[in-house]
Parts: sequence; C-alpha cells; structure tokens
Amino acid sequence: MIRTIIFDMDGVLVDTEPLHHDAFFRHFAELGIAMSRTEYATFLGSSTRNVYQQLKQQFGLAGEVEALIHRKRELFGTSFDEDATLDLLPGARALIEDLHRAGVPLQLASSASKETIARVFTRFGLYPYFDNLVSGEDFPRSKPDPAIFLHAAQLTGTPPAECLVIEDSANGVTAAKAAGMYCVGYRSEHSEGQDLHHADHVVSHLGQLSVAQLLAF
Repeated sequence: MIRTIIFDMDGVLVDTEPLHHDAFFRHFAELGIAMSRTEYATFLGSSTRNVYQQLKQQFGLAGEVEALIHRKRELFGTSFDEDATLDLLPGARALIEDLHRAGVPLQLASSASKETIARVFTRFGLYPYFDNLVSGEDFPRSKPDPAIFLHAAQLTGTPPAECLVIEDSANGVTAAKAAGMYCVGYRSEHSEGQDLHHADHVVSHLGQLSVAQLLAF
C-alpha cells in the first residue's frame, strides 16, 4: 500500500526546463562549449553541481565549480523573474490539492537547487502542501543515484516500498526504482527524448491520476 507520494519538480509540477535550457546554453556560449541537444538531454534529472562537475572535467574549464554554478543561476533567475507566462503544469495543482485534502503526506525530491525550489514554491504558493523539500544540491551524486529518494522516505519514516514517485526523466525513474519505490512516469510534451519504459505506470497528463488510484498501486 502506498502511504507517501514523492514529486519531482521540473517537468512534473512546473516546466522550468526551457528556462534552464536557455540559461545553460547562454552560459555554454560564454564558456565556448559546443553542446548538442542529445548530449544536453543526458543531463536532465541531474543537479546543476553534477552537470558542471562533469563539464569541468570534460572540457577542462578553468573556473571553479561554485563560480560556474553561480553564473548559471544568475542567468536562470533573470529568465524566471521575467517570464510572466510560467505556470504549474496542467493538472498539477488539482492533484496536489486532492492528495492534501485526503491527508496523504507529500514530499518533494528535486535535482533543482534550494534557491530554484524556493522560487517555484513561493511563486505558486506550494509550501502548505508539502511536508519536506529535498534538493539534489545536498547529495554528491544526482539521479539516477537513489539517495535523494531514500532520504525523502527517511524524513517521513515511510519504508521505500510504500512510497510512490512521480517523475518525468529517465534518470529520475531509474533512481526511484533503484530506491525500491513504485514509480509513475509522466510523459508530457516537455519530456521529449526521455525513456520512461522502466516506470511501473506511465501517464501523459496528471489529470489521469486520482488519489484512490495512487494509493492503490
């Protein structure tokens, strides 16, 4: 029986990926890095820190990882604040509110930084619905490593087998399954190129999920 629901954020609750994409590629241009769409897609679900750790090693970047992260977050913050059209993804608020009314504990386990999580949760008033917010910046390895999900479960005292994760990236689904959790893959228009076949259940719209269905998985 499922007792706790763990949400990813980017691509599940809100589509900030275009803003991250823009910030990364503007920074890549500043650094003189040529990045293909295919190579960039392998970073989805990874923390910004892990991305720059890989890039520093791969391209021999001179700057410190912290400085690289800071510049990318500056670029992202500007895009986030200027985008008046950004909203929660269809069905996200209704599902969160339904689960909250039913008394289901909700956790966030996102590869995003604490700063980005705070921007999203403040803008959309999501703090009252979630018990814990776990950021990937606190872990040495990003998804597909399961540590972030195992920590989220530990915070609630819920066995991993009684947790359900909603994820939109291949790395996130792999992490959830490695943690021993049930995983719903969210294949939206924003998760292009992500292989979700190893999820236990796949939907194309969050409106396809109900409280009763999620707890019965």
